[in-house]
Amino acid sequence: MSRRVATTQGRRSRRLVTFLWVAGISLLVIALLWLEQTALLYVLATFGLTALLVIVATSDLSGARRALAEAATPPPADDAAAIGTGISSTMPVTPSAAARTRPAPRAAKRR
Repeated sequence: MSRRVATTQGRRSRRLVTFLWVAGISLLVIALLWLEQTALLYVLATFGLTALLVIVATSDLSGARRALAEAATPPPADDAAAIGTGISSTMPVTPSAAARTRPAPRAAKRR
């Protein structure tokens, strides 16, 4: 039980820190706009975008595929060919199943 409480408190703490960062950066941007320091805003935006690109470039995107391959479930089917040709990759519905899943008829529209 204490483990669950610690996890919930940790999640709240991280969320609070995230909101404080967002609020602080928002105040900084508003202050720079108010003081008409657009050159500094351009520099900060360039650094931020560069940092984002470095994070994406160094992230382990193949880790998700590796984890999926190690899992007991089979990988998802690749339906790219079926989507491109318009052919359904699912089995057709039998008439008895279609009758059960058919939606109720709509009322006629008034003119």
